[in-house]
Amino acid sequence: MSRRLFCALLVFLSVVGGSWFVNRFFEPRVTSHEPRTDEVNTFSIVAYDPDEKEWGVAVASKYLAVGSAVPFAKAGVGAVATQARVNVTYGPRGLELLAAGKSAEEALKELTDADKGKETRQLGLLDAKGEAAAFTGKKCGTWAGHKTGKHYTCQGNLLKGEEVVTKMAEAFEKAKGPLAWRMMEALEAGDQAGGDKRGKQSAAILVVHEGRGPNGLSDRYVDLRVDDHKDPVPELARILALRVRRPIKKVDGGW
Repeated sequence: MSRRLFCALLVFLSVVGGSWFVNRFFEPRVTSHEPRTDEVNTFSIVAYDPDEKEWGVAVASKYLAVGSAVPFAKAGVGAVATQARVNVTYGPRGLELLAAGKSAEEALKELTDADKGKETRQLGLLDAKGEAAAFTGKKCGTWAGHKTGKHYTCQGNLLKGEEVVTKMAEAFEKAKGPLAWRMMEALEAGDQAGGDKRGKQSAAILVVHEGRGPNGLSDRYVDLRVDDHKDPVPELARILALRVRRPIKKVDGGW
């Protein structure tokens, strides 16, 4: 091999090798900033305690950190759960409408009428008086639906079946004690009935009460989340018991 050819080969190898080394170890990671389509297929309950003047939301889903997207509440105003192909603006906007004196039904209608994608959404809310309203779009994942009752609404989409929300409603109506634990009973019942048919990942509970937040400076009395866990509902119940004592059930299932 001639000296000139040998030198050319060395240059070639250094360029190719150096390029590989830089690409392999120093190439910057590219992060996509394209809008995501978040399907918060889930089951939730929105509820009110007229004696304690508390509003709350409890939710579980096969979705990372469901507590970051679904629950919204403000003491003296109401509570909102927004899910399915989630429109998170339903939360703050819903509370604004309720704070302005709109009923749950009026706020729900105004929110959904203004949303071209409403048929992919699901929404449950309670107003300042504890009146409930719910909406399930026609394009939500099967099974999808809701059930409302006195001071509560249960809703879910992409569920094992209608039994999930039925059992949630029954459990809430039978439960005694603090609002947080009555909602937790509903969440546990929905979980045991099959919950999100894709599986389990996260759960959250939010209860607001005027002046019962940290040092009395906010209304966020209970604000707990399990963001990623193989069995999030029992884990949420374990954490909640550290914050609020769980009522003791009798052997026969009573309280």
